[in-house]
Amino acid sequence: MSSLAKKNKPERIYPAIKDLKIGKDIITAVLDDGREVSIPIAWSERLSNASAAQLKKFEIDPYGYGIHWPEVDEDISIKAFIDGWNSPESE
Repeated sequence: MSSLAKKNKPERIYPAIKDLKIGKDIITAVLDDGREVSIPIAWSERLSNASAAQLKKFEIDPYGYGIHWPEVDEDISIKAFIDGWNSPESE
């Protein structure tokens, strides 16, 4: 790894997301420390309104910090799984 890549890599405070499981009502993050942590899909209005096919089209950040759903323009970080989520849509 180049020194530039090392400088741009974020400091890890949280475990990395290795994989994601999409259930009927929940999203489960598989973490690199062996845990599986779930949040309800209902926490996100955009994901709640997405089709099953759209939910399955996600991208995990290269460092495992977050997940992006390009077709519904939604992003969720590892913090939401560990600390809970304060979405602007829930206020």
